Amino acid sequence: MIAIASSTGAVITLIVIFGYVSNWLNWSLLNYKITHLLYYIGAFVHESSHALLCLLTGAKIQEFNVLSTQPQVTHGRSKLPFIGATLISTAPIFGGLLFLFLVNRYLLGGHFSIIQSSTTWNTAFFGLVSFLGQIKFWEWQSWVMILLLINTGAMIGPSIQDVKNIWPVLIVLFFIHSSIITSLGLVALSLILVNILLQIFIALCVWIFRIF
Repeated sequence: MIAIASSTGAVITLIVIFGYVSNWLNWSLLNYKITHLLYYIGAFVHESSHALLCLLTGAKIQEFNVLSTQPQVTHGRSKLPFIGATLISTAPIFGGLLFLFLVNRYLLGGHFSIIQSSTTWNTAFFGLVSFLGQIKFWEWQSWVMILLLINTGAMIGPSIQDVKNIWPVLIVLFFIHSSIITSLGLVALSLILVNILLQIFIALCVWIFRIF
């Protein structure tokens, strides 16, 4: 049970679940034009990650659409059997992290410590707390990161369709612990949880403002 709890498959599954929760919060509690715009930024990074891996694994892209309510990349079969579909479906986890890392490094001057080594649930939790502690509302860098983090679920979280594409592999991954993938996955999960906490905080602020 311990091995399964810390497995790569469990981490990916939680990323999918909380990514879905994040998207639901956006459309249910923060249904505003600015939120929609930020959602499409996240969707662009998400679908671009899929598209890039399609190109790298030889899967022909048939449709690239990020401007609909259900953004998607439609593609043919990868030339890399088995592993190709897995790489394409999980690409947003790593593509989203890379995007946030590059923005932080080159736009924000490395203002935040995003990538931390996390191979256990405890270190992932403390990574979340550590990242929240870096947000200062009087700094413009924090506001840029907040705006990006509001749609991290859409950016990083694999969709339900992505899971359907790789469910046999995901079952196998429940019994495998890959240190590198699990570590990056826990970082991604931490950022999505930060995303959800920010969404709840903003929704509460809006609710209080409307009362008064």
